[in-house]
Amino acid sequence: MSDYDQQAEGITWISPQSLIQLRLKANQISLNKSIIHAKQGGAYLSSFKGRGMEFDESRIYQAGDDIRNMDWRVTARTGTAHTKVFQEERERPVLLCLDLNTSMMFATRNKFKSVIATEIATLIAWSAANNNDRIGGLIFSSDEHHEIKPRRGKTAVLDFIGRTTKHKAWTSHNDTSERNSSTRNMVTAISRLRKVTHPGSLVFMISDFREMNEKAYSHLANIARHNDIVLIKITDPIEVELPASGSYKLTDGKKEIQIQTSSDKTRSEYHQRYTDQNDQLENFCRQNRIHIIQISTSDDTFEKLANGLGKSPGKKHGRKNLLRSTSR
Repeated sequence: MSDYDQQAEGITWISPQSLIQLRLKANQISLNKSIIHAKQGGAYLSSFKGRGMEFDESRIYQAGDDIRNMDWRVTARTGTAHTKVFQEERERPVLLCLDLNTSMMFATRNKFKSVIATEIATLIAWSAANNNDRIGGLIFSSDEHHEIKPRRGKTAVLDFIGRTTKHKAWTSHNDTSERNSSTRNMVTAISRLRKVTHPGSLVFMISDFREMNEKAYSHLANIARHNDIVLIKITDPIEVELPASGSYKLTDGKKEIQIQTSSDKTRSEYHQRYTDQNDQLENFCRQNRIHIIQISTSDDTFEKLANGLGKSPGKKHGRKNLLRSTSR
């Protein structure tokens, strides 16, 4: 790897070693409360749905049992009314859906959105591993998807890190022919996520959520019916608003373009398009009880994530596991 590439580590790409070192920092990320702070047009508190329920046994029906849980097969076989008994799942799968599309390989300051997204996903993975929860998910770009079956422990996090850092997206975004031929398809990604998500999971989707359409929203709403979802939206300031009037040069490292921002109308329309898209996403989240955290490349990522998930209460007050304290 060239000296230039080495200097860009942590800015345009990230190494497995850097992600492994986040393990200690993840202790400060709170997946330790039964609530998270999520901004949806204003800060508010919302409880997670809790773990899923798994079948334990059938027993003879007793007065007061919920008739919806009747075990009709056993009832028919024995001639005596039986009901199903469920128990809370022993651990809750934590699924990480990481977007490495071309639009994530971009930033005007700090580091690429893809690098920030990868760091966030890894911090959550380490925190979940500390809670002894299973970790799995989906890493996707326009032309490559990696589905990871949930597993527990350090090995699961290392597998996630390995698959992420070796993903084709880190090199293909520099290939002009591949970049031009690739098409972003959020519908495919969320459809795949829907297939690998089992009821009772906690899902973190980390993306810039560009090109979300009606079908993508529909798939996401279906996932939200039986799972808790946290959307972490990564943006860059220039995606929100064009800079002040002037001439600016942008480059991807190979090609350069010059943009003019002298027109007030152009800047206003540009900002309005972003506002409309963001409002649509926030309204969707509100309607479907989906948590959303917005992080800019200009933010202190760690602080913003810690605040969004709820800061740790610290040793003095004890540690209460978010993933293990959300039952109703």
